[in-house]
Formats: sequence, structure tokens, C-alpha cells
Amino acid sequence: MPARALLLLVAPMALAVGALGAGCSADAGPSASPSGPGRAEPLAEPVEAPPGQVYVPGGTTTIGVLRGEGGMPHERPAFEAEVVPFFLDRSPVTAARFRAFAEATNHMTDAERFGDGAVMDPASGQWALVRGADWRRPFGPGRAGAPDAHPATQVSHADARAFCAWDRTGSGATGRLPTEVEWEHAARGATNDRSPYAWGDALDGGGPHANTWTGTFPGNDTGADGFRGGTSPVGHYGETPLGLTDMGGNVWEWTDSWYRPYAQREAAFTPTAQSERVQRGGSFLCHPSYCHGFRVSARSHATPESSFAHVGFRCARDVGPDRVP
Repeated sequence: MPARALLLLVAPMALAVGALGAGCSADAGPSASPSGPGRAEPLAEPVEAPPGQVYVPGGTTTIGVLRGEGGMPHERPAFEAEVVPFFLDRSPVTAARFRAFAEATNHMTDAERFGDGAVMDPASGQWALVRGADWRRPFGPGRAGAPDAHPATQVSHADARAFCAWDRTGSGATGRLPTEVEWEHAARGATNDRSPYAWGDALDGGGPHANTWTGTFPGNDTGADGFRGGTSPVGHYGETPLGLTDMGGNVWEWTDSWYRPYAQREAAFTPTAQSERVQRGGSFLCHPSYCHGFRVSARSHATPESSFAHVGFRCARDVGPDRVP
């Protein structure tokens, strides 16, 4: 189908965004204030979250990168956003949770409908549509199946939205995908922390903090972080101060936001067949020299029907006005 062909044009962008590291220069704009030693402490959690989710306090967060913080052009200009409290999944949705959804609803994913999914050749860095790749076997037939505790991948934006609408996690409230502003607000600990990573200022200080590409890209993922060429169990690297896991590396995560340059965020917008949704968080394929996507401000984007071996999602949920402190 013509729409699926767009996937091969988009897939490299899912790796290439965020290629400039935190030490690179940025365009003129407001200066960053030092983040100080360690992360800012998260706000107290006065609201009990549904099972498997974290309460994210509201507040004002500067979205994007300030002068001196590096980043890509589409992460600028930085802007302030007022975020209301919400609930967010502690971790990306796992293959086990997605299986329960698929079996309960007989949901057919876009990868299953099209008969293929995008997979990168780790030796060359080239992407291809692999016949038979889907959420059960993200790298295709003949490769290992998706482990239950790992993130569900090869799911499109529509698949992710369908899961979130179905999954009520014991709260009785319908779920949804987070916006990219909500995602970055949560990654910054709901405190507007200016650290480049959800876990702090250093990529590897005190040991690996995320499942990323180690070594040289492409061709040599050394597995120094404990994993090579694939996903890792959610939560393997611990939690952020807010209580979230995998907010950098492992898998990119779909958000409910349409991709646009920040300078155009207030302009009228009507999606077309070529419009793309934003992904956040970086993945196991990201390396600072090519895809520094595990920074909290990094953005990727793809057409909504696309499915990749390194893209998953997590769900959000509104906090009722009677529960906001």
C-alpha cells in the first residue's frame, strides 16, 4: 500500500533525531540554569495512582532545549507549558500486557494487516520492511519471540491508542496516550529539572542507566549496558525520582501529539495522510554519535500506521478534578 511505503522514509528519522549531544552548541535563546548536583526532588504524591501508574504533579515546565543545552533544531525554540496533573504508566506496556489485550479483543495490529514491520540491520544501520514481523516476533519469523517482561513493539500509533482505551488498570477510567509535553514534563520529574537525562546529568555515571547502543554505530553494539541488539525488561535500570522507568533508551514511545516544529505549535493545523505523530524516549538503537534520543528533550516522528522493532508506548490517564489537591 502506498501509505506503508512512507515507513521506509520515516524509519531512519526515528534514529537520526537528537543526533547532537548535550555538549553541542544551540541556537540563541534563553540560557540554561545549572541543574546542580543530582536531580531535583519530585513533588510529594498526595494522590493515589491506579495500579501500575504514577501520579505526575502538574506545574510549569520549559519544553525543549535552552541555549547551552545542545539538541536538534526541532527541539527549539524552548517554551513554557502549564501541565495539569495526570497519571502515567510506570513503565512501557509489556508484551504480556499487549497479549492480554489482543486475546481479549481479537485486535489485529497494523503490522499484521500490512504483513510486515520495520527492522534495522545492526551491521549496516539500514532499515527494511520484514515480512511477518509483528508484536509477537518483532524481528520477524525465525527470530526469538517478544519476552513477556519486555516492551511491546511493532505496534502502530492506532494500536497503542486502542490498547490505552481498553486498559483501565483497575481504575475504571479510560486510558490514553500522553502528549509530548506531558511526556517531557514527567521525564523532567515534574520539577522542570534541566538535566539532559531522566536519571540525571551523566549518561553512564555510576554504571549504565538505560538500554542504549554501546560501542560504535552501526556494526558494533558491545552490550556493555547488559543488552545487545534488542529490548530489555522494563524497569531493569531502576526508577526516576518520580517513580518512572525506561524514560530513556529501550524503546521510543508513541505520544498523542502531531509532529510540528515548536515555532509552529500555535498555528492552525489540519493533519494529512503524510502527517506524523511524535515519539519520545530513544531506544536500544540510539548512540550519542548518531541518535542521542534518550535525552529528555529529544523527539522522533513517524506516520501513525508505522510499526518498528524499537518503538513501543505507555498510557496516561486524566486525574479527576475531585482528586487534584
